[in-house]
Amino acid sequence: MPVRAVYVTREGFKKFEEELEHLRSVKRPQVAERIRKAKEFTDTVDNAEYDEAKSEQAFVEGRIQEIEGTLANAQIIGEGPHPDYVALGSHVTVKDADGVEEKYKIVGSVEADPRHGLISNESPVGRALLGKRAGERVSVDAPGGSFDLTVVEVA
Repeated sequence: MPVRAVYVTREGFKKFEEELEHLRSVKRPQVAERIRKAKEFTDTVDNAEYDEAKSEQAFVEGRIQEIEGTLANAQIIGEGPHPDYVALGSHVTVKDADGVEEKYKIVGSVEADPRHGLISNESPVGRALLGKRAGERVSVDAPGGSFDLTVVEVA
C-alpha cells in the first residue's frame, strides 16, 4: 500500500522536529527515571506510580513513532512563488454573507488549528477554497449546514 504524503509547512516541519528532539532527549529519560524510582519503592503489582509512569511511557513512545512517520512522509508546502489561486500553503482572506472577513492559511491536516487560522486542505472550508481565485464565491457544505464565502484575497 503506497504511503500517503503528509503536507506540512516549513514552520510545521521545524516544530515537529523540535517536539521529537524534546521527547527523545527530555521526556523519554524523565519517564524512564520515574519507572526506575517506582520499582524501588515496592513491587510493580498494585503500584499506582509505576502504572502511571508506564502509561506515560506508552504515550511518549507512541508520539515519537507518530512524529517520525509524519516527518518521514512530509512534503513541504508553501515553497516557491505563490499562485493567484488558493493552494496548500496559501494565505486566504474570505468574507461571509454578513460581510465578516476571516483570514486562513491552508495547511495539511497534521498542522490544522482552526482557532489560530490554520485550516486543513481536507476540511469542508479548505476543500471548497482550493483552486479558487480572488473574487470567486464558493459554497461550503459543512456538517452544520451549507454557507457561502467570497474569496477576497489570496497571498
